[in-house]
Amino acid sequence: MNFSDPYINAMFLAARKASKGLIRDFGEVENLKVSLKGVSDFVSLADTRAERLLIKELSTLFPKINILAEETGEINNSDDDIRWIIDPLDGTTNFVFSIPHFSVSIALEKNGEVIAGIVYQPLTDEFFWAVKGKGAFCNNQRMRVSNKEKFEECLIGTGIPHKGMSGHNEYIPGLQKIMSEVSGIRRLGAASLDLVYVAAGRFDGYWERNLKIMDIASGALIVKEAGGMVTDFDGKENFLKNGRVVASNFKIHSKLLSTI
Repeated sequence: MNFSDPYINAMFLAARKASKGLIRDFGEVENLKVSLKGVSDFVSLADTRAERLLIKELSTLFPKINILAEETGEINNSDDDIRWIIDPLDGTTNFVFSIPHFSVSIALEKNGEVIAGIVYQPLTDEFFWAVKGKGAFCNNQRMRVSNKEKFEECLIGTGIPHKGMSGHNEYIPGLQKIMSEVSGIRRLGAASLDLVYVAAGRFDGYWERNLKIMDIASGALIVKEAGGMVTDFDGKENFLKNGRVVASNFKIHSKLLSTI
């Protein structure tokens, strides 16, 4: 698959190479007969291997671009204005429990603004991508957010805070309200894929808190380029900093914000 944008090409090639190892390791996880801790250790190695490969591939193609990676942290190269933002395995818990729903996510940020991003689902070979101002795509097909405006007809994605996370008590009231008003709620366990599902019209909206910039940088751009809206819980664009994200089409966004 070839794309005209060199950054998208680089991200796709790197994600494809890293995904070969993830697919192999995912198959091994299903066959492991060890404790959960043993599986978790194995997945941590898979995560780290994928990240190292992504860093190597992107650095080879663009050696001056800085990198922010989930496991490695900051890598400072010579260009201070631009950086890759890498999540080598979004949906780690799914991976641990052999649930086939995870992704590789890479964004490119320039002067504090995300200008390109990809989310790749290795098992379905779905490549979600966008370049600022040029639209959003799944493989070669243009994507648009849904056109629904009746909240009761909507399918909404979310992320539920689990053990070790804050905000359990804050989350419950919004969930209770939305449960009573929408067609359905889904908790799939990979924020990057939740966002691109909004972009593809599979979800009408999505909300979650306690997220990292690596989880949402690429997906948020893809939603916007698909004609959607992405804000934090206050309706502002600080979600990359505070990790509280709400994404939907423009028609239901204010309703989703007020309900959560």
